[in-house]
Amino acid sequence: MAWFRKEKKPRTPRRERLEIPADAWEKCEACGHTDIREKFVRNLNVCPECDFHRRIRATEYVGILLDDGTAEETEADMHSADPLGFPEYPQRLKRARANAGDSDAILTSSGQLHGLPVNLGVMDFAFMGGSMGSVVGEKIARLGQRSLERKHPLILVSASGGARMQEGVLSLMQMAKASVMLSQLAERRIPYVSILTNPTTGGVSASYAMLGDAILAEPGAVIGFAGPRVIKQTIGQDLPEGFQTAEFLLEHGMLDGVVHRSDLKATVGRLLRHMTGKPAATGWVSS
Repeated sequence: MAWFRKEKKPRTPRRERLEIPADAWEKCEACGHTDIREKFVRNLNVCPECDFHRRIRATEYVGILLDDGTAEETEADMHSADPLGFPEYPQRLKRARANAGDSDAILTSSGQLHGLPVNLGVMDFAFMGGSMGSVVGEKIARLGQRSLERKHPLILVSASGGARMQEGVLSLMQMAKASVMLSQLAERRIPYVSILTNPTTGGVSASYAMLGDAILAEPGAVIGFAGPRVIKQTIGQDLPEGFQTAEFLLEHGMLDGVVHRSDLKATVGRLLRHMTGKPAATGWVSS
């Protein structure tokens, strides 16, 4: 009577192996906190554990500061040349473009911030350490000229290791070029807000980064001309704790504010409304 007898077979539990992608997790460089990448992204790449402001790309700052759908890139077709015939410089530029995906170390755009028309330039450390070459200086000068012609406020976000040595004195000349343009903005009373991120050093910190009508910095950003080791060797003295951090510079009167990345847009918006005398656009509420 095997027809009415059901053979019992041992059941094997059904298990699906869930594989987590290698890039799903991120680790904070400061405290070592590990969390899912999406959580860092939602928090504007600020560590949820220690509040360390991680380095982000120029396009991300554009997304943070400008209103959705208003950003228009300017001077996108400008590329660095090799005017001095520096050894292997063209190859380095090619690698930088491939790795960073940008044409050079600064991204310039026009757009709106809380409904107010602005011109925005953001340096990108991913492109040769945000080094300041001829293209960076020229893009800033043209962006400043655009602000002069249209009377729109200028915002520059700096992140740089300094001048680009492969362009020699031509790189250093960009300090003067940018500074002259900013002086023209000051004469016409067109606001310029400078935002310093980690790091802002060398020729950038010695020129346009510190010439803003308002100078802001992200928490913990390293800001200075020469490195601490060079300064210590030069003066032969130990440096104060926290030397060259944004908080140290704020305490000693070189900055107007240290602003959390999540508050950056609201803070810049309030400053520009104060400096231009223009109220917030309809639908925008100051926080």
